[in-house]
Amino acid sequence: MPETSEAEESGRTAPGPPAPLPSASPAPGGAAVIGGGLRELTSLQVLRTLDTGPRGLTDGDAAERLARFGENTLPARRTVSWPGRFLRSLRDPFTAVLLCLGLVSAAVAAWGTACVITVLVVVSCVLRSAGEHRADRSMAGLRDLVATTATVLRRADGEAAPVAREIPVDELVPGDVVRLGPGDLVPADVRLLRANNLSVNQAALAGESAPVVKHPVDAPNRPGDRWTGGAPTDNASAGHGHGPTHDGLTRNGPTGHAPTGNGNGPAGGGAGWKGHGATGGEAPESGPFDAPQLCFQGSSVMAGSGTAVVVATGARTRFAAAHDSVHPRGPSAFDRSVHGISWILIRFMLLTPPLVLMANAALRGRGLETLPFAVAVAVGLTPEMLPVIVTTCLARGASLLARVHGVIVRRLPALHDLGAVDVLCLDKTGTLTQDRPVVVRALDADGRDDPEVLHWAAVNAWWTLQLADLPVPDALDEAILDADDALGEAILVAHDATDARDTVDGAYTADGADTADTADGDDASGHGVPGHGRGAAVPFDYDGIAAVPFDPARRLSTAVVRTPGRLGVHTLVVKGAVENVLERCALDDAERQRLLALAADRADDGLRLLAVATAERPARQRAYTPADERGLTFTGFVALREELVPSAAGALRVLADRGVTVKVLTGDHPGTVARACRDLGLDPGEVCTADGIDRLTDRELAELADRTTVFARCTPEHKARIVTTLRAAGHTTGFLGDGVNDLPALHAADVGICPRDAVDVARESAGVVLAGHGKDLTAIDHAIMAGRHSSVTIATYLRITLSSNLGNVIAMLAAGLLLPFLPMLPAQALVQNLCFDAAQLTFSYDRVAPAALRRPTMLRPRDFLRFITAFGALNAVADLATFAVLALALRGPGGTDDEALFHSGWFTENLLTQALVMVLLRTGRRTAEAPGTSGARGVFGVRGISPVGRAAAALAVTGLLLPLSPLGPPLGMTALPSVYYLLLVVVLGLYAVALAVARRRHENRGARA
Repeated sequence: MPETSEAEESGRTAPGPPAPLPSASPAPGGAAVIGGGLRELTSLQVLRTLDTGPRGLTDGDAAERLARFGENTLPARRTVSWPGRFLRSLRDPFTAVLLCLGLVSAAVAAWGTACVITVLVVVSCVLRSAGEHRADRSMAGLRDLVATTATVLRRADGEAAPVAREIPVDELVPGDVVRLGPGDLVPADVRLLRANNLSVNQAALAGESAPVVKHPVDAPNRPGDRWTGGAPTDNASAGHGHGPTHDGLTRNGPTGHAPTGNGNGPAGGGAGWKGHGATGGEAPESGPFDAPQLCFQGSSVMAGSGTAVVVATGARTRFAAAHDSVHPRGPSAFDRSVHGISWILIRFMLLTPPLVLMANAALRGRGLETLPFAVAVAVGLTPEMLPVIVTTCLARGASLLARVHGVIVRRLPALHDLGAVDVLCLDKTGTLTQDRPVVVRALDADGRDDPEVLHWAAVNAWWTLQLADLPVPDALDEAILDADDALGEAILVAHDATDARDTVDGAYTADGADTADTADGDDASGHGVPGHGRGAAVPFDYDGIAAVPFDPARRLSTAVVRTPGRLGVHTLVVKGAVENVLERCALDDAERQRLLALAADRADDGLRLLAVATAERPARQRAYTPADERGLTFTGFVALREELVPSAAGALRVLADRGVTVKVLTGDHPGTVARACRDLGLDPGEVCTADGIDRLTDRELAELADRTTVFARCTPEHKARIVTTLRAAGHTTGFLGDGVNDLPALHAADVGICPRDAVDVARESAGVVLAGHGKDLTAIDHAIMAGRHSSVTIATYLRITLSSNLGNVIAMLAAGLLLPFLPMLPAQALVQNLCFDAAQLTFSYDRVAPAALRRPTMLRPRDFLRFITAFGALNAVADLATFAVLALALRGPGGTDDEALFHSGWFTENLLTQALVMVLLRTGRRTAEAPGTSGARGVFGVRGISPVGRAAAALAVTGLLLPLSPLGPPLGMTALPSVYYLLLVVVLGLYAVALAVARRRHENRGARA
């Protein structure tokens, strides 16, 4: 088949002084070359502007341009060094708070406290840096899986013949002539010189799921012109773009207009396939991706082949421009939570030292000598282990996801955000559907099932593929051929069963005729299905005569065949867009409108329709052209839908059970996406389209987004606006995307998610990468559960630690005002903090009860403030009760003058109450207890003693034995009288009861909320 061509392969362009090459610096918008005027030039003018020719560059020219323009890569990603990662970890608010406290402790000569804080900060930063380094190494492995070579024409010198070579993509330069074939990634922004049935997938750039027909344009585009289908339709060999857009499928795509010259027919709104043009009112402004002569880096060749000249590389491509135009990511849910809790701690810590100083000065007449004690009180309020606990929990969850489920967490805070996600936004294609059509029904003119329609559609698909010399069948033809094969097998099985039954009953036809003798392939049982009777013809049994391939102006294709046994007659089999086929059929206006209405009704139900028609012509030798596609007999419709992802329905149910609301943001037709959602058990409700979004204010959109499940006809800007509005309304949002067009929404979401085969810039922008196959919702569910586990563990640690610390601070303040000595020595406070911190580290390895993972988990500062205030006050009451016990145990009110006994008693009580709090306030303790199990088992976990239970037991033993050990005297502690332990048991018993009652009330209040 001839190729379409603009520049002949005869040599260099016309002589004359070459125009200067485009500037190496990107123009505004990033697409310097294409945006700089080359789109409006003819191909010869483009070649002259780039100082090249159809035979490509010489090796010397290519080397000079590579040095001038640089490699064909995106702006370099700087590999962050270990010191850089470490310093970046210090910007965490919790870590910054600890560093400030460490500096203050050093300033007041509390060297022990300063050293402990420094060690904890270093451990936290090392853990976080190591986790992110592992994630970056995994990402580098994914980048290595992407194709990195291109086929380019190069010459040794100006006189040598061009030779096709495979070179690394990053060595391409402007002016190179490259060859494109099926499956190739377009390596740079290029201008087509030749094309043979070329179609490309631009979904990663423009968001269109349908491939786009591409071909050279001989005449320059004038401002305001719009391409309306390319080559003239009276040349059968023009054949532009027979590929995945084949047949002009009736589909309401994002353009929503009928094909050129056909008006807006009622059968579902017309073309919808990008590249088919638009009429019906004033044509919208053409974007760069609509230009048929341009292909862009980031797109891929679906079918056909072509030769093109490179016009932009590296940072000057539109692929790079889309990446550069994305605004910086705003604070995520984790960032907002951490900042809120940090500011609560900072307020408490800033308020505590002045209160201590003023109270001691007013009541005890003390001056600045109480400053170390005031700083110790502020330090005591701080959860020193928080950065370590947070980093360890997130790093363990991320490591488990990578090993078991193939999910790479690129930023550790993104794992917490996943646990907090209550709205997941996603596209339909690749997530809910497989972007692979399947035949649903074959309908006659009255809307009844008719397998003969499918048979003729298969004849067209098979012989168009064979006679048009196409490399592979497109998705639609493949679906039709598969359905026809399946129907044929089913009918043969049914015939075999009928024959077996008829043999027993003696029920063969009276004349004994076999179905193979039935004219035109009709079987004797009256099925009348050509090609499916026993022994009758199948598509490849016909004699192929000619094919008039699909082109974007006609939006149909024709196969000319000869039926076996019928000499002198050729049958034209036409298949394509409903409007285009019907206008070529011999129908009156009323019948044509009825069929259009029938097609529109099916399209509104989410089906995509092809029309099939036939005509018989006397056999001839003359070539067939589009002019022969007249006076056809309408046969029927083939209805298709996209095949559903098998695991999607189950994953959607699981996400709903976990409290995650799924919202579908797609550029597809409302009926199509609604049909897919219904088939998967997701109620689409009232579908909102992009034109409705444009008319709404942000507040109105927030109200609409809260109650709407499906948004159709969305552009990248619409997706980003919806995600931003949901976040502003208080939702934690995740967005699943894989293309450059998804970058704005990926950045707008709290956590961006993409599959491994996403474009490189999408993977770099996402916080979570699915390293398995495709956009797997099951993998996302695993990631959400891992995030919730980490978040619940962090929240449990915070509640227990902050409430216990607050109680101790209140008790310290009271004791400092009531006692003539410090209630606890600095060394004792340091040892107590170290013991508690070591025990708290086991929270990172705790088993979380399933009930705690049923709903999104988020660190809410106000909830924490209420919790720690209530339980902190309860802890302070227990401490004050211990003071009373100490006074009685030491024989009267004056007994508290014995500093060593008081310090020992309070040290023991503090560790015991902290151990009690760790056990009783563990998240899910009561919910983890199975019916009929003992209380002890419920306290320590679902299966035996949990790590937290063991740590709490060790902490209690330390509190009891340390004052009695040889380490007691050096720390200023001594043995306590026996009566103290008896009274302490009473205090702890009452405290445990009070904790249980307070916890039950807190849980009931949370359940009602």
